[in-house]
Amino acid sequence: MVELMPQLLLLGLVGAAAYYGYKQMVRDAAGVAERNRRAEAETRSGAQGTLVRGKDGVYRIRKD
Repeated sequence: MVELMPQLLLLGLVGAAAYYGYKQMVRDAAGVAERNRRAEAETRSGAQGTLVRGKDGVYRIRKD
């Protein structure tokens, strides 16, 4: 049983890294999809960019 412990720990670490990588990939894919939807809507409407209101009340172009 003792000889098997390092392999189990290594497998657990690899599994945790794979899970973290998968979650990061899903989060990034959602961000890219949102940017694509916004860009498509801007293209359809003929807009040059999306304005967002800053904390100071001034409208500026959204930066991705």
